[in-house]
Amino acid sequence: MATVVAEMTMSLDGFVTHPVDGVEHLFGWYEDGDVETRTPGAGGPDAFRTSAASAGYLREMMASLGAIVSGRRLFDVAGGWGGSHPLGVPVVVVSHSVPDGWPRDGAPFTFVDDVATAVEQASAIADDGIVGVGGANVAQQCLDLGLLDEVRVNLVPVMLGEGVRFFEHFARTPIFFETPRVIEGDGVTHLSYRYAR
Repeated sequence: MATVVAEMTMSLDGFVTHPVDGVEHLFGWYEDGDVETRTPGAGGPDAFRTSAASAGYLREMMASLGAIVSGRRLFDVAGGWGGSHPLGVPVVVVSHSVPDGWPRDGAPFTFVDDVATAVEQASAIADDGIVGVGGANVAQQCLDLGLLDEVRVNLVPVMLGEGVRFFEHFARTPIFFETPRVIEGDGVTHLSYRYAR
């Protein structure tokens, strides 16, 4: 059975992008180290160069990742990753309409119109691996529906002041998690919280 994990890089004040989707102050940790981690797909960088601790974290995640659920906004901002996600796995995109020019032959993208169906399809693809959830809105919907098993935050020591928040607009609170697993990288702290059911 797949494990559904929402993971995003976040500022100390809770933002995952600037108001216009900029991430330049958040993603520096992917390029500020000496250890290379190759990405298995196309559509992004060939490799990340991080600290040893972050490289271990990334390699573990990539080795177990079986599929991704993405929101339409993230898909559009990333330009559909050029037709292939950098992590080299199938992507199920939550969208009320299929973007012009999609689907494309050979591109591992499926479009569905609701989060629950997206997670179900991605879980079937991932089998007993991880389903990564990308996009703040989709992650929030997954939490509201009880579909997440874990939340991972790559916490960067910066305050952005405004932008898109990872966590807000929940249907019900409080939401409890277990004690986190903590990995200290350079310029980032990786926090993994299992959902307390």
